[in-house]
Amino acid sequence: MSSRLEKAKRIVVKIGSALLVENETGKLNRSWLDALMDDIAAMHTTGQDIVIVSSGAIALGRHALGLPGGSLKLEESQAAAAAGQIHLAHAFQEALAERNLSTAQVLVTLDDTEERRRYLNARSTVTTLLKLGAVPVINENDTVATAEIRYGDNDRLAARVASMISADCLVLLSDIDGLYTAPPGEAGSKHIPEVAHITAEIEAMAGDAGSDLSRGGMKTKITAAQIATQAGCHMVITNGRNTHPLKALAEGARCTWFDAHSDPSTERKRWIAATLQASGALLVDSGAAKALAEGRSLLPAGVVGIDGTFDRGDAVLVKNGSGEELARGLSAYSSADAKEIAGHNSSEIEALLGYRGRSEMIHRDDLVLKKTLRTEDTNQS
Repeated sequence: MSSRLEKAKRIVVKIGSALLVENETGKLNRSWLDALMDDIAAMHTTGQDIVIVSSGAIALGRHALGLPGGSLKLEESQAAAAAGQIHLAHAFQEALAERNLSTAQVLVTLDDTEERRRYLNARSTVTTLLKLGAVPVINENDTVATAEIRYGDNDRLAARVASMISADCLVLLSDIDGLYTAPPGEAGSKHIPEVAHITAEIEAMAGDAGSDLSRGGMKTKITAAQIATQAGCHMVITNGRNTHPLKALAEGARCTWFDAHSDPSTERKRWIAATLQASGALLVDSGAAKALAEGRSLLPAGVVGIDGTFDRGDAVLVKNGSGEELARGLSAYSSADAKEIAGHNSSEIEALLGYRGRSEMIHRDDLVLKKTLRTEDTNQS
């Protein structure tokens, strides 16, 4: 099963505060971080894209600001996050630079993965960083996030990020080596190496949401597994306290795999096709229709008309001159801007709009052909 990790092209690695920050001192566990960065550098060398979702900012900031132990007020937590983010970003930058890798910090809130326009911006930013060979480090923006707009746990955040960037694999580095039928150490408790489907029985093993055992523990990891696997992303829980935890995982360390039953691209296109309500339509010429049939993106030059009012990131239909639906996808431009650039070459976009937008009206990754939908429906029936 470790081959899933080795075969994955894009991997999200989630790191918890308990692994990254020493409990007694409140300081960064640099020796552990260095070992993990060795693993990530080795994986990066093989061509794998790596994204890190890290906790630890509040824990580090608490120590830096001299805040007392115990629960913090909201404003104290936000102040600790602001101070801790600097220490956290510096630690990752320094550790990765020592391994000839560049990094970038990306702070997100719940809205950034729930609201479509911000989702597209976040996805584009992280994807661009990966194309440039960087290792993005993502964390919740606790400095501005209130209780109403927080994820509240980085397991769920990591799963949303994995879904957003179409990752193949999500690794949760934990203080436990996977899912058990009962709390580890309890009589009769058995380790579960693989979960093919998340059933009510599996959910029950994580405990009730209100129990002390599940708060911030296995309950959130099961929720993360549901989000990830529904997006076509395998997820694994493994013991992050192992030296070189990713290397250990690849070599067969005890863990629990949660199986995805399709790939990220298929799930993303199914989401576009079946979940999103179209807000308008783009009318295209015969040349564009042919290009779409060949699997290419839709360029402004091939668009001859705009129907409806829509914003950037909204779902739209793509129709030919006869009004027949050819495809649907996510528009990179609002209807107002689309009207300005329709029929023009991509090189003219900046002059027409006053800013340098995307070359495609709809990128092929955000586009689903009508015949593809019919084929999938037939295969599923």
